[in-house]
Amino acid sequence: MTLKRLSLLTLSLIQLSFYSTAALADDDRFKDVQITSQKLTDSTYMFTGSGGNIGVSAGSDGILIIDDQFAPLADKISASLNKIQPGNPKYVINTHYHGDHTGGNAHFGEQGIIFAHHNVLKRLSAKEGTPKAALPVVTYSEDVSIHFNNDTLTLKHLGPGHTDGDSVVFWKKDNVVHMGDLFFKDRFPYVDLKGGGSVLGYRNNVAKVLMIIDNQTQVIPGHGELASKDDLMKFKHMLDDSINWMNKQLTNGRTLEQIHATGLPEQWKSWSWNFITEKKWIDTLYQDLKA
Repeated sequence: MTLKRLSLLTLSLIQLSFYSTAALADDDRFKDVQITSQKLTDSTYMFTGSGGNIGVSAGSDGILIIDDQFAPLADKISASLNKIQPGNPKYVINTHYHGDHTGGNAHFGEQGIIFAHHNVLKRLSAKEGTPKAALPVVTYSEDVSIHFNNDTLTLKHLGPGHTDGDSVVFWKKDNVVHMGDLFFKDRFPYVDLKGGGSVLGYRNNVAKVLMIIDNQTQVIPGHGELASKDDLMKFKHMLDDSINWMNKQLTNGRTLEQIHATGLPEQWKSWSWNFITEKKWIDTLYQDLKA
């Protein structure tokens, strides 16, 4: 064997080892995750596990899911679905493009049709290595309705917020709404500015949803426990206060360092969490509102 071939073989083995190690690390990370099912109505469920909450419609027309968490959890999600009703999902809805909501697309997209906003297809297509089965097949600009399991599910795009491709899903009859990541219950939200998100758009979209739902609506957040309209209203108050507070800091000509030193109003400090800390939320507000 020539030195050149030996070098290429060694490189290939190193690459194989790297990808195998990465795959094992992923498997190890998710091996203890349990997919928990919560029944909301006769045909509607919320699944929690690791990543974004999953909405489920199961009935005489089959199964529909909203978001599908991380790729290594696909088999566990399928097993949990089969406890409710046998069969594979006919339809998959992506509320946005992030991997903790679309990781299972390649698995569920093999036999199901994926729906999403145009920009979800655009962003997933731009990601190198994304298999065709993981890409949305039906896309839309504003909204589309799916008539399924004796109900009408409306997928509505309200404009840039969490990203530039968010969808909120409303069940007309069952009075349930899946917010995607336009709602982090009792936590500071992640506004993906590089993904076309907008702090003001985010707040305004939450306000639009509040005008549509009522006090009996069951609200599925992107992350966190099942919520109510009151919980979503509390979330909007936090957004309003955060935006007004930051605008005041900017009007007074304060630097980012000075703003960090002051910190957010005391009532919201407990909303800090491991992914979006108080510091990161302040950084997001400053970056977007200063522009």
